[in-house]
Amino acid sequence: MSDQPATPADPTAGGTSAPDGQPMMLVNAQYVKDLSFENPNAPQSLSQQGDPNVQITIDVNAIQAAEKAFEVTLTLRAEGTNDKTTLFIVEIVYAGIFSIGEVPEEYMSPLVYIEAPRQLFPFARAIIATAVRDGGFPPLLIQPIDFVALYQQRASQAEAEQAAGGTDAPAAAPKNSNGADKEDGAKFEFEL
Repeated sequence: MSDQPATPADPTAGGTSAPDGQPMMLVNAQYVKDLSFENPNAPQSLSQQGDPNVQITIDVNAIQAAEKAFEVTLTLRAEGTNDKTTLFIVEIVYAGIFSIGEVPEEYMSPLVYIEAPRQLFPFARAIIATAVRDGGFPPLLIQPIDFVALYQQRASQAEAEQAAGGTDAPAAAPKNSNGADKEDGAKFEFEL
């Protein structure tokens, strides 16, 4: 046995349990908040030849719903085009309520903005694939997203903006349930 106290697991390493076995994060609920599919040029768009060019936008946002509980929303928007013709537009806002256990404050944002959307992503991805398939196109299978890299990218952007005097907001503080920024936080938005 060691005399050193156990340190909490790094949430960016993929674990969701503290060394003492207590969960660091629990998923209380997950649900579709908004789902939209547009096929603006049907039926002509269904006869297009070749693979569409697909632009995907990712947005992760969080609000504090209660003490140690957050509603995390993952927004995925994909637009398929062929030349200058829009074939389809699909957007989902998929959310979950996550309870965070006793973790150090520095792990709160990574859990909320990395681990929570990582758990939501497979469900949102499946819904998008089905919606695009039901719209008459081959299913859109979005590749897995590296939420750690996206989090680090956004944190670097926020630090650069802060250094330039643009904003004094930290990179990833969740919002309170009334919509006000907790610790003047910012949402994450990424484009692939």
